Amino acid sequence: MKTKWMMITLLMLTLSISLQAETIAVTNFSTNGVHATPEIAAKLARLELVKLNKYTVLDEFDMAEVIESDASYVTCYGRTCLVEIGNKLNVDYILSGNVDGLGTKIVVTIKLIDVKGNSLKMTRSMEFDNQEAELQRMIGIVLEEMHNVEPNAVTKSQLEFKNEVITSNNVGRANNNGPRVGFSYVAVGEMNEFFTRKESQGGLEILPVMTNIGYQFEAQYIGTENFSALGEAIFNIGGMEQGQFIPSLSLLNGFRFGSAGWEIAFGPSFGLRKTTSGFVNEEDGIYYRESEWETKNYEAWHSNSANFDQLTGEVLKPYVAPDPSIYSKHLDKRGNAELSANWIMAFGRTFRSGALNIPVNIYYSSNKFGGVIGASIGFNVNKRIKAINQ
Repeated sequence: MKTKWMMITLLMLTLSISLQAETIAVTNFSTNGVHATPEIAAKLARLELVKLNKYTVLDEFDMAEVIESDASYVTCYGRTCLVEIGNKLNVDYILSGNVDGLGTKIVVTIKLIDVKGNSLKMTRSMEFDNQEAELQRMIGIVLEEMHNVEPNAVTKSQLEFKNEVITSNNVGRANNNGPRVGFSYVAVGEMNEFFTRKESQGGLEILPVMTNIGYQFEAQYIGTENFSALGEAIFNIGGMEQGQFIPSLSLLNGFRFGSAGWEIAFGPSFGLRKTTSGFVNEEDGIYYRESEWETKNYEAWHSNSANFDQLTGEVLKPYVAPDPSIYSKHLDKRGNAELSANWIMAFGRTFRSGALNIPVNIYYSSNKFGGVIGASIGFNVNKRIKAINQ
């Protein structure tokens, strides 16, 4: 019985030594779309082969004399050529492969050639996320899977190319930057009165309808085939057809749905406005600034003879200043400039014709001074698709 176990042990040791004695050489890899040279890729493969502890791996110095003897061996990737090198090196196997950078992924393909059998023993190809700094680990994972060695699950998960629905490198976004034109109607509130008020009273004295021209910048931060989440910045100038210059900047969060391109968006809009403290007199409908109304009241008191003794000039009825509570902040182009903030809600659709996009939107913008209803149309051309994480 003891003899039997000794024979089994000896057989296993012999088999192990036999396997360990298998020799392998690594030729230059073909590299495209990456910074690593064919020589660097081959060196990384040698390092990972040594870690497998399955072969006697020839280093580049062991191979130098044979490789340098024929310039064609430097770019040898086919089976016939590889077998020829293997015979000259007197090794059991030749390892070669490809490293290809394809957009947002790196594809590593490795093949193992049986030199004596003049055949392809095994091949393996894997797709990784485009993290070229981790190329050695990528090659190591491919080699491990070729030899039925389980790679580190965490490392593999971090490096492999994921075909996920959202926030994956393979999801693209269309560049929808482009010009916008449209019109708006100052529909409600004091803003309407400010537009139509006479210039002598601090108004604009224009129609409460104006055209707009601007430019939209758009960035997609989540995207799928039928849903996109967008960040939008729109710079706009209005009222130029009536001699006005009314700038605004809108920062919107938008959502686009379905193949039809329906969209909703909302967010703040910023601009400039001028205001003064005053009130609108109900009797004549005129807006008076605080100083104007006090001057008007004083002049009315002073011109009323009942307030003075006509012989002595003694004041019979003292002047009483207007109640300050009647004053409040109002739009007035004679006033001081300040930042204006509005809230915008928009709804629309993007019509597509080939690479041409035509976004059409209606919107409502409001603050405490009133509200504006408007519509806009734009256009842009999708020249290329960008990765979502660029």
